Amino acid sequence: MIEWRSAARGVLRGVRGGPVVTYGLIAACCLLFAIGPVSGLHPAHGTGDALLAAQGSHFRRWGVVPAELVSGDPRALLTPLTALFVHGGWLHLLGNMLFLHVFGAMAEERMGPVEYALFYLGTGCLALVGYAMAHADSEQTLVGASGAISGVLGAFLFLFPRSRVTSLFPFLFFLPLRFPAWIVLIFWFALQWLAARTAGAGPGVAYLAHVVGFSLGFLYAWVRHRGGDRVKATAAATEGESQP
Repeated sequence: MIEWRSAARGVLRGVRGGPVVTYGLIAACCLLFAIGPVSGLHPAHGTGDALLAAQGSHFRRWGVVPAELVSGDPRALLTPLTALFVHGGWLHLLGNMLFLHVFGAMAEERMGPVEYALFYLGTGCLALVGYAMAHADSEQTLVGASGAISGVLGAFLFLFPRSRVTSLFPFLFFLPLRFPAWIVLIFWFALQWLAARTAGAGPGVAYLAHVVGFSLGFLYAWVRHRGGDRVKATAAATEGESQP
């Protein structure tokens, strides 16, 4: 993640009217999760088997089922959009929202709120559609904002490659180490790509959606913001970097 003092400054800028779309998306995802059956917070959804049935119905209604989407089922056509606001559990939600908060704020400030909102939703939907096309026979439900957030990471890589990122690596005893964003994000993308090659269409993480989203995000930023725009974005990231 980005060094926390940089993130704190981003929050203060947001309070003064900064990345309102990013914070709006986070609020929407958290609110919808809290009132849905997956959070377990709403007593109306029951407990035990009743709660599990409600959760399954919730995923089927709002998530992407590749076989239904590819078949052209009219009910499924909007699910790539609705699935972006559905999460499979607390860890799924909190992990996605952390990445969105840290990387999305800077991307939104660079793109502007309208472009960023369209970029986020469009990239997220295409990432889910890409996964569905690759697993057209799958009946497993696909939910989560990971594809859209992967798109944000791809755009961030192009726009702010030299910004400093603090990462924790388990094989280095979770020591916090600071690297340029391009090193961390390319390493992350390589892990997703390797995992996508071995993952199937069964339950688990949809790594292919991450790969598609990241690739689309990087390509969009390259086409839309290359040249002078990128120079300005990189300079802004360098100026905003926290020093140890």
